Amino acid sequence: MKATFAVAAAAALVGGVSASNVHRRHVHDSFHGLEKKALSNDTCGCTTIYSTYYGEATLHPNPPPSTSTKVVPTTTAAPSTSTQVVVVVPTPVAQTCPTPGVYTFPATTVTLTATTTVCAASTTAVTSGTHTLGGVTTVVSTATTVTCPYATVSTSEGVVTSVIKTTTYVCPSAGTYTIAPTTTAVTKDTTVVVPVVSTYCPGTYTQPEITTTITGTSTVVYCPFDIPTTSAVPVYSTSPATSPVATYPATSAPASSAKPSPSGLPSGKGGAPWAITYTPYDSNGNCKSASAVTEDIKAISEKGISTVRVYSTDCDTLPNVGSACAAHGVRMIIGIFIDAPGCTANNPTVSQQISSIKSWAQWDIVDMIVVANEALFNGHCQPSELAGLISQCKSSFSGYTGPYTTTDTTGEWQKDEVKGALCGVVDLVGIQAHAYFNTETTAAQAGDFVLTQLQIANTVCPGKEGRVLETGWPSAGVCNGAACAGEAEQAAAISSLLEKVADVSVFFSLTDDKWKSADTDCKCEQHWGCSSALGLSGLSL
Repeated sequence: MKATFAVAAAAALVGGVSASNVHRRHVHDSFHGLEKKALSNDTCGCTTIYSTYYGEATLHPNPPPSTSTKVVPTTTAAPSTSTQVVVVVPTPVAQTCPTPGVYTFPATTVTLTATTTVCAASTTAVTSGTHTLGGVTTVVSTATTVTCPYATVSTSEGVVTSVIKTTTYVCPSAGTYTIAPTTTAVTKDTTVVVPVVSTYCPGTYTQPEITTTITGTSTVVYCPFDIPTTSAVPVYSTSPATSPVATYPATSAPASSAKPSPSGLPSGKGGAPWAITYTPYDSNGNCKSASAVTEDIKAISEKGISTVRVYSTDCDTLPNVGSACAAHGVRMIIGIFIDAPGCTANNPTVSQQISSIKSWAQWDIVDMIVVANEALFNGHCQPSELAGLISQCKSSFSGYTGPYTTTDTTGEWQKDEVKGALCGVVDLVGIQAHAYFNTETTAAQAGDFVLTQLQIANTVCPGKEGRVLETGWPSAGVCNGAACAGEAEQAAAISSLLEKVADVSVFFSLTDDKWKSADTDCKCEQHWGCSSALGLSGLSL
């Protein structure tokens, strides 16, 4: 489908305050059951492509009329603004609030019938001084010429407009390059808006009604759109009926030490898992309160688990989980989640996560940053794209000096193109190792199987160790060959994992997820919570 190019609202590089609703994306949908999409690159050199997808969208025969939004405060103290915003694409809508008061921004719906590429806005907090922001980051393995679109601003008769242009950039040698960045100077700490290229697929996008209290004057509020209304809630699918499963064939581990030798990388102390995955959702999939999160983190700490791994920034994960971890002496592995093609900071959902992490910046409790979760296996990222995103995160998260990685199956890590692209930008090799998906492994053999996978990971990038960033066993479901799900089986598997790999593994997951689909072939989707098998109590409901 031929893409339609459009220009979004102006106001690049404008300081402001952002208010948004919680954009709830349930993680783990990129588990082993999603279809791996066939992606190809038929051109030589390095071609950078920017796309953002929000799942399967509904096609509509005719485009809707343009929708105008008028901002009206709900208190008499704040007058109605005179700003009218014409929404033609689902970029975050900038609303100006001239005086203090309570403002309500009504819901808006936008329907696209064609793929549309626009200039969108990415916000970032900066200190006083001159800053180089935005641009397109790409990684090349040899000298080459890159042709790519980039977002910039154009000024005509005093009107500043965000526009998309195309540039050709000569990369003189292998390395990471940032093409066409924006330079801005500010006199005080503020938040600036940088134009970025974003692509939206056909579908219906909704900006829900938002009410916010403004305490300053001339405050700019950005109202984001939710994902298309036809997108299903992502699930942690393990069904082989419609998509390939990440199977783990029986392999002989290369000669190496069973576990990494002591290093500066984070690890546990034995007797309990080094870490456990944590998502702040209740049994219905709703966001937990800060107090409920604190209960959970307290229980994790009391069990001797030193670290929690979070996947994204939704549900106020960073402020709520971060505060609880700081209070109870628990470390964090934080992440950026990619659930669709669009493996770049220009993807609005990725940009939002990067901005949230930059604003939070509690680096003193962060042991690792994981960029993407099985994005290679699921076809959401090409190796060079993921390498570029990791490099961009490194440049964005100033003040953080710990390790970066991504996590995927050992099968993906062993591919030459993956090793060639990623070994130079990661600090360790993060793997997903679920013995349940190997038909020849019983629950009691889970630890031996995962240990073998870890030995393989230790050989992928010379001089860099492996870490198991997901492993576990379901407490209910069907048998997958010799691998049977059940409470007794889970207990045996967890015991085996604790014995063999506890100090270098993240156990998946803390609690069952009843909000996930029960209608999968393995019937195990909802049953990976291992708190009972670990003897962990005191969790919130």
